[in-house]
Amino acid sequence: MTAPPSHHLVGVWNPSYGADAMDAHVELLLRHARAYRAGTRHEDDVHVWWGKLRSPHRQSPLPHLPEILALDDELASDDGEPRELHLYLTDYRSLYVAHLGGVTADDVRDDPDAAEHVPAYYRRVDMPADCWFQLWDIRRVVLDDTPAVIAELGRLRNTRYHDQRVSLYGGMVELPLLVTRPDGARWFDERTRARLIGDRHWVEFDAERAGTGEMQRDLRENRFGAALWGNLDPAARGFIATAEQLFRTHRTDAAFDLSAVVVDFAKAVEVQVNARLREALAGADARLRRANVDGATVDLVEDGPFALGALAHAIRGEEARNGWLRRRLVHGDWFAASLPPILDELREVRNAAAHGEPVDRERVAQLRNRLVGVGSKGTLLDLAQVRLA
Repeated sequence: MTAPPSHHLVGVWNPSYGADAMDAHVELLLRHARAYRAGTRHEDDVHVWWGKLRSPHRQSPLPHLPEILALDDELASDDGEPRELHLYLTDYRSLYVAHLGGVTADDVRDDPDAAEHVPAYYRRVDMPADCWFQLWDIRRVVLDDTPAVIAELGRLRNTRYHDQRVSLYGGMVELPLLVTRPDGARWFDERTRARLIGDRHWVEFDAERAGTGEMQRDLRENRFGAALWGNLDPAARGFIATAEQLFRTHRTDAAFDLSAVVVDFAKAVEVQVNARLREALAGADARLRRANVDGATVDLVEDGPFALGALAHAIRGEEARNGWLRRRLVHGDWFAASLPPILDELREVRNAAAHGEPVDRERVAQLRNRLVGVGSKGTLLDLAQVRLA
């Protein structure tokens, strides 16, 4: 029996109430995350409260507040697989997604136990709140790029507006919006997080990689185009932008180790290929979904994410699966035939870089050129073309 779709929320932070609203929450969450990693905090203490402030122009109650508060029951339910619920937050130029841990109508500013998890921002603005959201982690999806925000929010469906796509133009009323996400994206999957960023929280990872917003915009406008850039997973886009920024900044600095460029490009490819393989096999027979990875039988949809070598083996290793991928995916012939040797080469260079072995700068430059498309179409552009048929 298919589970009903999970509901998520879309909210807007209003810069007129304080331009540093998002910064205030991120900084407090960062403080708790770093304390946890230092061993002075329990993991349950890593959270921050976000208040849905009531507009001074609205006197009537929020009409769908009972539905919003009901999400707390869904979060607390232990019936079946726990669902990952999200709060998407935007000021129209940037977009963040937060891992929702709880919802309450009680004013947490009055709770002494919650005080250290409530940003001082709320004392300063001194406005009533309709409700409060407990956030376990926050990821940056788009930074300072309104067209990219529009594209990302368009993936969500507004349940109170006939399941129409969320739109910044005329659709941001009676916030927060109650939405669903048809692709079932899991932004805070623990296995994915562990593989990509280790034991850190996403809010820490983003803080370490500030300043890539302009690079993402440049890649979208001048290399990939809006459609193909939008086909890439947001995490893949982030790794690509970081790698490209590192390379452009340090390519003439002979003393700089370019290994990090290889590692980030490899992570971008790994994220994207895992996502497409999982989507393509979601409706396949169980025999096609099973593969041998490091001596163990795994389900390519339910297990993972998988490393580059395992991905290459899964794509080409079973003739029936390979044929399924060719038929199931747009640009599937390239994915099934041309991609596996590319993954093998990237794995070889990435493994050397990740283990501290020196990687020839010229080889890094050649690899980067083939991935991004300098003098050729580019592997990443090919990969961005791959989607469900």
